[in-house]
Amino acid sequence: MSTGNLDFEQFRTFLEKACGILLGTNKQYLVSSRLNKLMEQNNIKTLGELVQRMQSQPRSGLREQVVDAMTTNETLWFRDTYPFEVLKKRVLPEMIKASPGQRLRIWSAACSSGQEPYSLSMTIDEFEKTNIGQLKGGVQIVATDLSPTMLINCKSGEYDSLAMGRGLSQERLQRYFDPKGPGRWVVKPAIRSRIEFRALNLLDSYASLGKFDVVFCRNVLIYFSAEVKKDILTRIHAMLKPGGYLFLGASEALNGLPSHYQMVQCSPGIIYQAK
Repeated sequence: MSTGNLDFEQFRTFLEKACGILLGTNKQYLVSSRLNKLMEQNNIKTLGELVQRMQSQPRSGLREQVVDAMTTNETLWFRDTYPFEVLKKRVLPEMIKASPGQRLRIWSAACSSGQEPYSLSMTIDEFEKTNIGQLKGGVQIVATDLSPTMLINCKSGEYDSLAMGRGLSQERLQRYFDPKGPGRWVVKPAIRSRIEFRALNLLDSYASLGKFDVVFCRNVLIYFSAEVKKDILTRIHAMLKPGGYLFLGASEALNGLPSHYQMVQCSPGIIYQAK
């Protein structure tokens, strides 16, 4: 094995231990495109040297910067559309009927740049406007991500015109955002106030989050090994109230764990209910 391949293998091992992400063996280009600038700034020539530096200087902040660069992903507003419609038309009415007056809690896991939790908050607002007085206890959304940079961006609620053009209708833009200088918008306070952003690595304990009625863990499990994925889904189940719902990404399926979840067909889409 060449030195370059050995360095890449070392880096793959580091990344899986740090945040569970399993890089494909053909992802050298992705790694170099995301880390080139950071390595230049720190005068690091190879991936092997980078891993060695992170291990020998654990308090330098380099490890956090590397994980940040490797886990930052662009995302869309109302991604795949149907999960938000299913939440509005099926899940919320069902939960209000089962527990009238109770506060509902939703977890947006691996919330990236914030589009998912803000889309959820807008969905809640739309439901409230057409079902006045039904959500008496209100809804709390807890949004977590591993990346400190992403969380700072999320909390600001500010987006540029490029981000705004990805899945957001003109009507929702007008209703839920205020202009903030040329080509920038900020989410209105009423939509932001429903969300609490918190730092969390999905490999760590979830105990501090409390129990949830609904968990959105979408388009993140594809990066994990089968073993880590099963562990995460088992621990998410422990965070769901009995009868609570799990939403996965459109390309993700829950294989195994029949004693934990049952599949619910929604046409379109599939969700999973905690047993």
